[in-house]
Amino acid sequence: MAAHRNRLAASSSPYLLQHAGNPVDWHPWGPEALDKARREDKPILLSIGYAACHWCHVMEHESFEDEAIAGLMNELYVSIKVDREERPDLDQIYQLVVQIMGGSGGWPLTVFLTPDQRPFFAGTYYPPAERHGMPGFPRVLRALAEAYRTQRGDVLEQAQEITRAIAGVGRRGERGGDGEAGAEIGPDLLVTASSKLLARFDDRHGGFGTRPKFPNTMGLDVLLRRGALEGDRKARDSVELALQRMRAGGIWDHLRGGFARYSTDERWLVPHFEKMLYDNALLLRLYVDGHRVFGGERHAETARALVGYLFAEMRDVDHGGAFFASQDADSEGHEGRFFVFTPADLRAAVGADQGTEEVARRFFGITEEGNFEDSGATVLSEAEPIERVAAAMHLTIPEARTALAEASRRMLAYRERRPRPLRDDKVLASWNGLMIGALAEAGRALGEPTWVRAAEEAFATIERGLVKDGRVGRYLKEGRAASDLPGFLDDQAYLGNAALDLYEATGAPRYVATALAIARAMVAHHEDAAEGGFYFAPDDGEALIARTKDAFDQAIPSGASMAALLCLRLGGLTDPALTRAGERQLEQIAAAALANPFGLGQAVLGLDRLVRGSTDVVLVGPRAGAEALAAAAYGVYLPNRTLAWVDPGDPASVQAARVLAEGKPARAGETVAYVCRGRACSAPVTGAEELVKLLREG
Repeated sequence: MAAHRNRLAASSSPYLLQHAGNPVDWHPWGPEALDKARREDKPILLSIGYAACHWCHVMEHESFEDEAIAGLMNELYVSIKVDREERPDLDQIYQLVVQIMGGSGGWPLTVFLTPDQRPFFAGTYYPPAERHGMPGFPRVLRALAEAYRTQRGDVLEQAQEITRAIAGVGRRGERGGDGEAGAEIGPDLLVTASSKLLARFDDRHGGFGTRPKFPNTMGLDVLLRRGALEGDRKARDSVELALQRMRAGGIWDHLRGGFARYSTDERWLVPHFEKMLYDNALLLRLYVDGHRVFGGERHAETARALVGYLFAEMRDVDHGGAFFASQDADSEGHEGRFFVFTPADLRAAVGADQGTEEVARRFFGITEEGNFEDSGATVLSEAEPIERVAAAMHLTIPEARTALAEASRRMLAYRERRPRPLRDDKVLASWNGLMIGALAEAGRALGEPTWVRAAEEAFATIERGLVKDGRVGRYLKEGRAASDLPGFLDDQAYLGNAALDLYEATGAPRYVATALAIARAMVAHHEDAAEGGFYFAPDDGEALIARTKDAFDQAIPSGASMAALLCLRLGGLTDPALTRAGERQLEQIAAAALANPFGLGQAVLGLDRLVRGSTDVVLVGPRAGAEALAAAAYGVYLPNRTLAWVDPGDPASVQAARVLAEGKPARAGETVAYVCRGRACSAPVTGAEELVKLLREG
């Protein structure tokens, strides 16, 4: 067998580096690999995944580390490995192939291309031998290479048909698929969307559908908005149930905090253990909004524990304080091993304190049988309410809570001694944008100024390393930009919105200037000037087989819908010229969003802003006097809020909010708040209680 030559060792991607020792002749995506395929007339095997992907690890161990299978790949194909978080444009295009061929997308994504990048076959995970009706990977490799060699005409015809279909999806992307553009939207928008979402809601366990079950925060955001603003009790109660059950389930890390990516069952009990930055950013916002709507301390406590996890494990403190991408599900070659506990583990962790051990055993549901696969280990969850534990053990509730806290502390210390799952230490601009905005919002809402400062530090790191002339790059690695190329639509839109979140949290006008620069560059390089809507890749990016539009939400909000939100926010605050770009995007996907709010929840939220209008809280006067008013505004659930800070003695402050500042006079020696909805503004108020009353009256 010829010596292999793996070319991934020089990569900055942790995912590619995981594969640098494979006996596969892996190439990174680029001219060298594409030229080799053309020169040798070989098909391309494109494998796309990410560092925390469990089934990516499984396929690597089973196939890519196997000398015989690697030999087939090296003989028959030019093999290219791609990190989807590094190149989401490639992932977006080639995921469509699986869907066009009638399958479901996912990772690892395995696509077979002609040398000119046109796909002719695709799938996801393949086992090393035939299993449960799935063909073995060696059989797939041989069959497709043989077809390419002996049935070239048929292969090229199929590749052409799939490529045309992908291009068609790219053209229809502004309509969210097959929906018609220009649908009429009106005040019944949330009624229509929430009724369809509730039809898929699990009334027993919370969340949408059965298994696997994802948080789907955009759908929950739609239901919360409908329930809180329009009095739909069913929508409101459904969100409360989901928040409670996710927090009680094994998808929540009960020792450190933070949410795993999804649950493998309908009860939120056994997670897929990887933790993604974006999930925790979106859920941080949702739990803070839950606290605002439902009251009490339960959801605020969840938010605080989540931030505690982020600061402890996901913050790149050595390079400016931005946030890492993800943590793996696997350690020591097994999924979940780091997180689960057996009764012996519990005893070793807690020590001789039998009462403390018993409280933890009952509360977390740790049994000899376990609940995780056939390992005899237990995924921790709230198996028994602490009140019932206290009653069974003849303890007061405070005594039981104290014992549980001590057990949890010792269990975490015990767990920390285990080999840790790997962490993907990329600092992605887009996902950091989500987290920065969530931290700023949560810090203000829960009175945690250190969170706001952390958000500012992370933003400064991203801005310093990745923003140039208003254009946002893709990611940092160890504090340095991974490339000089501009990023994608989600990088621009998420970070631009984060800048506005920081402006509202701090009143610093420089954040509006940054958001404006980002939005204007985004419109210049991503908008379809002829038909409206936003392309995912910039106009000066790498030319691929199609330039698609990002209409649907995935695990993260649609880049297009977030771009529209950025334009609407800036248009209403300081630059009305941006408003139309946002309106065009949302109007074009309105019909699809109403038909499928589960897939286009972020678009529904943007359309609600168009229909309902924003609630503008304009603080006019010296900054010191505005603090109490701002704190009051942050305590109220206002999903379409704009908070503007106008200090007449600071020209930059006035310019940053020039649309909302107009016609709102100051009062000598004090700061006042105006509340504006639509074209009508309240009389100015000076007290926090008056402001809260105005805001809650709606």
